[in-house]
Amino acid sequence: MNAAELRTILVVEDDPADQVLIQEAFEEQAETRRARPNLLLAWDGEQALDILFRRGAHAQATRPDLVILDLNLPKYDGRAVLERIKSDLELRTIPVVVFSTSSQDEDIVGTYRLHANAFVTKPTGFDDFTAVVHQIQEFFTRTARLPAPAA
Repeated sequence: MNAAELRTILVVEDDPADQVLIQEAFEEQAETRRARPNLLLAWDGEQALDILFRRGAHAQATRPDLVILDLNLPKYDGRAVLERIKSDLELRTIPVVVFSTSSQDEDIVGTYRLHANAFVTKPTGFDDFTAVVHQIQEFFTRTARLPAPAA
């Protein structure tokens, strides 16, 4: 897949306000592009894993090209979700950006040890938050090259 083909993004975020901000940032970014990525939203770690492993109500879910993952989630926290993604042969090539309020060294180091592709601390202001989401999307659509989805 070339860099401009970011089609589906799984956003794993339990805070409704942050979910809305992320969605609005992608919609705002879509105004300057021909195509907007499809956002799959998961409220907790269990729902994220159901989407990724296409279980239950999510059996027909599209495999995401990118995962934006909060750390502090109900049911399974972000670390557990990250570990499951990166230990699965089919899912491990999906880039995972940990997007957390934390800036603690133990969280940063711990997620990189679990093979996160990036760790981004959520800014507190609306404009900064939106700008960071835009930067994540820009990196994965203009700079990075992503592997083709598994068949």
